[in-house]
Amino acid sequence: MTELRRNLEIKARDADPRRSLEAALALGADDQGELTQRDAYFAAANGRLKLRRQTPGDDELIQYGRPDEAGPRVSEFRVVPTAEAEALEQALDAALGTLVVVEKRRRLLLWEGVRIHLDDVDGLGAFVELEAPEDGADKVDRLSEALQIGEPIAGSYSDLLLDSPGRLLQAAEAAMRNAYAPHSRFKVGAALRTPAGAIFAGANVENASYPQGQCAETSAIGALIAAGDRDIAAVAVVAEQLDVCPPCGGCRQRLAEFAKSDTPVYLGGHETTTVGELLPLAFELGPKRPARPDAQGADS
Repeated sequence: MTELRRNLEIKARDADPRRSLEAALALGADDQGELTQRDAYFAAANGRLKLRRQTPGDDELIQYGRPDEAGPRVSEFRVVPTAEAEALEQALDAALGTLVVVEKRRRLLLWEGVRIHLDDVDGLGAFVELEAPEDGADKVDRLSEALQIGEPIAGSYSDLLLDSPGRLLQAAEAAMRNAYAPHSRFKVGAALRTPAGAIFAGANVENASYPQGQCAETSAIGALIAAGDRDIAAVAVVAEQLDVCPPCGGCRQRLAEFAKSDTPVYLGGHETTTVGELLPLAFELGPKRPARPDAQGADS
């Protein structure tokens, strides 16, 4: 891959794209015109991996990572041009799995080394994004004021699309069909999404020695940990015989170990709650367990 590069980024919703464009032009920004971009995100062990197909411009494989923080944050990235985007996407999908596809129209402007992106994202709406050299904090501040950028967004476009419960519930249902429940005949599936968008699913596994069985949530957490992740951003639980199947008491505590109190929990597509609502006084032994050292995320 190409050498590792770094920049400073900030993104927010754009309440008035026309005003943002006029403000950027008033500062003397150079209008580069509109791009049509399609970003396919793939499951990755570290950071993010996406294949960008765009018109005009070269198609690119982009690997990057940055903290999931709302304010200006430093992103580390590599960009690899590709002339075989369609074949590469098929190969990556087969090997890693596609998490989500983000399609957008981007108005690109340049101002004193800063990239101004005025984005119209399918299914999400309008956004403004700034990308500056790592030492360009002053320019980002000036542009943020001139463009009246509102509250920054901590995650990425892919996060916003993945926040819908559909994909997570589908993963839970697929796992449920593979459950091993010959004794109770009660099949359950669970799926967990990480902040980076990876999804881990599990099913209940029973045993003739009943204490040796495990719940679907436990199976999913085991898969998440085995893959090197530590944080749960969303949960889905489904059961074959119930419209709404809340986690048992033990699994609520297990989920609380790796999730925040406001982490959403989708119950069979009929009800949404949070980990904190399921377990208001979760037991915590000493300081919160450390996050995975190389955990990174986000998107441009």
